[in-house]
Amino acid sequence: MSALDGMYQEVILDHAKRRTGEGLTVPGPGHGSGQSHQYNPTCGDEITVRVELATCPEGAEPVVERLSWEGEGCSISMAAASVLAETAPGMTRAELLELIGAFRDLLRSRGTVVPDEELLGDAAAFAGVSRFVARVKCAMLGWVAAEEALDRAG
Repeated sequence: MSALDGMYQEVILDHAKRRTGEGLTVPGPGHGSGQSHQYNPTCGDEITVRVELATCPEGAEPVVERLSWEGEGCSISMAAASVLAETAPGMTRAELLELIGAFRDLLRSRGTVVPDEELLGDAAAFAGVSRFVARVKCAMLGWVAAEEALDRAG
């Protein structure tokens, strides 16, 4: 295992244990919010993600105020949701969709894409997961839920 692979593994294990954003929050008044529940029938992982958008001055694009979630599943799916919950706040809708798209591309690459650490941040740690097709759905579960929740947030 390379030093980089070891560092990535540490990031995943850390997020699997401390789980940023775990526990669905109740949206505050005046916040746009959306929620999505996703289930992976292959392994039984499931997650519900709620995205809350902050109110912005007229004409400004709303930003993610909070991304919260609750779920049951493997370390990879829970860690991926935690990384997303830590990364998403402060992003505009377009920025979050770009991040989700980059994460999806990374996971679909089967290890052929070098992760853009500047764009992905800690999500780059999942590059190794892309080599294990059965685990890609685990890593994407919360991200797919966030994409749908963002769409529902209006």
